[in-house]
Amino acid sequence: MTNEQYQEKIKLLKKWAHAYYVEDNPIASDEEYDRLYHEVLDYETENPADVAEDSPTKRVGGIVRDEFSKAKHIKRMWSMEDVFDRNEVVEWLERVEKNIGECEYFCEPKFDGASMNLLYEDGKLVRAITRGDGVVGEEVTDNVRTIRSVPLSIDYKGLIEIRGEVVIRKDDFEQINEERLEAGESLFANPRNAAAGSLRQLDSSITAKRRLVFYPWGLGENTLEHRKLSEKMDYVYTLGFLEPPFAQDCKGIDEIEAFYRMLIEKRDEIPMMMDGMVLKVDEVAKQEELGYTVKFPKWMCAYKFPAVEKVTQINAITLQVGRTGVVTPVAEIEPVNIEGAMVSRATLHNFDEIERKDIHIGDSVIIIRSGDVIPKIIKVLEERRDGSEMIVTRPTVCPTCNSELLDEGTLIKCQNLHCPDRVINSIIHFARKGCMNIDGLGSKIVELLVKEGIIKDILDLYFIKYEDLEHLEGFKEKRINNLIGAIQATKGVPLYRLLNAMGIEHIGEVASKALALEFGLDIVDATFDTVVALDGIGEEMANSLLEFMRVNHDFVLQLFETIEPTVEEKVEAEENPFKSKTVVLTGSMSVSRGIIKEMLEKLGAKVSGSVSKKTDYVVYGEDAGSKLTKAESLGVKTLTEDEMRQML
Repeated sequence: MTNEQYQEKIKLLKKWAHAYYVEDNPIASDEEYDRLYHEVLDYETENPADVAEDSPTKRVGGIVRDEFSKAKHIKRMWSMEDVFDRNEVVEWLERVEKNIGECEYFCEPKFDGASMNLLYEDGKLVRAITRGDGVVGEEVTDNVRTIRSVPLSIDYKGLIEIRGEVVIRKDDFEQINEERLEAGESLFANPRNAAAGSLRQLDSSITAKRRLVFYPWGLGENTLEHRKLSEKMDYVYTLGFLEPPFAQDCKGIDEIEAFYRMLIEKRDEIPMMMDGMVLKVDEVAKQEELGYTVKFPKWMCAYKFPAVEKVTQINAITLQVGRTGVVTPVAEIEPVNIEGAMVSRATLHNFDEIERKDIHIGDSVIIIRSGDVIPKIIKVLEERRDGSEMIVTRPTVCPTCNSELLDEGTLIKCQNLHCPDRVINSIIHFARKGCMNIDGLGSKIVELLVKEGIIKDILDLYFIKYEDLEHLEGFKEKRINNLIGAIQATKGVPLYRLLNAMGIEHIGEVASKALALEFGLDIVDATFDTVVALDGIGEEMANSLLEFMRVNHDFVLQLFETIEPTVEEKVEAEENPFKSKTVVLTGSMSVSRGIIKEMLEKLGAKVSGSVSKKTDYVVYGEDAGSKLTKAESLGVKTLTEDEMRQML
């Protein structure tokens, strides 16, 4: 076979695959496809230097990574504002049209999967990045190359980011779970979890077997000149991408509502899981005119589908111990299928709710589940009781470590930091961003380290040695050194970050800063009166802190000795207009709001996240959202960033 013949056969293979996977209209038999595929593969085996970048043989995966690297989106991937009924949609439309006048809206299904950003350059797929925090995600290009509905090359030479949802069709999801059941593996909870889990496989050949599908829904960086988003998406579909089964341009609430109702009716017919409809201003210039809030584009929202209700029976009540020691009751229910997901558990939140709803073991109940929301019990069918039901009693000892529980009424807590159920979650919390920020110490690694007996609490992290990790699968020299280095680099962090990382119930970052500044390392011996005297610290917070320090007194001292946190000296702020004032920040400013927050706190201000009548000032920048509106309605003094700086 010549190279020219090889290129022609690749072109034919791609044509057949596109007809099968994208158009759902096969134009060749499986036997013909397999025969041609192996002819191409044989040529590539003999001529490895000539293998085409977009060869269909690259779809099988086989690349194994140690870990995923981080990658930055060229343009931010935003979240969407949720609306839940016709009235909320009307309010959203009124806000939009108040600013840009009457307009057309582009409506399409909201598939329930994992968001993905594909970057093409010079017609080639060069990078695939998960949504992450919207700015930075995980680079999963090797895995995405195995998805048949993602073109490896497109007929467009510019730089373009194509955003969409990676999903698993409902029938494929059921088949995957059947295969996992036969293999003795744990089952995926729903198609969305299966899609997300498949994308994060370190071995891309596993991803290739998962039958993932990619549906584009938007664009990031691009130079397309179409006036409307719907026109841009029509062009994207011509590049070889899947088109959603339904999409429509709508004007006004009646047309929007009619399309929404049609999608609900078609819900069971559409092979992918849907949890709502996406509503977007279609004209690109008007999108740019509307702009963004801190969290969402002002020109799009998700009109969520109604929650699905099912009747089932409570077979048992089990107890879960969270990272802060809170004991949460969970209803083990008779398994019931809700939108393709087999649900066997429902949250009960706390024992007060059990008592308020008069829930018994053995009760028939109505449960609801909406989109990502964990199923919950909304009603007990008391008329179905036959006398065999059992009353649920409040626990007095921890179900895991048998320590005496602290019963605060609404919350029941295990305060033992060495409780096995607390250990993994407390270490995950300790390492996360905003706490100790230990890069590379994700939840899977924590679970592995605890399972292998390498660590049993957060203190053990600081005594991990190279030889403790070198026998673990996937841990090579660079990865081990990076992890140990990241852990050791947290020594000397500000005390408030360490307090926040301990996961003390009711004590967050703001409270941790106040406590660290007031008590320093003497926080372990603080008294109720001195703690509750601090501004913003209530009795419940004080009791939680003191009980935590009582139970873990010596352990906390060991942490202080090992980590040697930096203790900030308390300096009384000089008189200024913001001293002892409550300030709220909103909108985009000349520097990050974190820098302005730190500056105001040094001036003696309390920076809050929400506006109330007690707020003294709301300082706002560009694209300020609902906080500014609320401040104006409450008569709270508002300041631009420049006005704030002039006051200083």
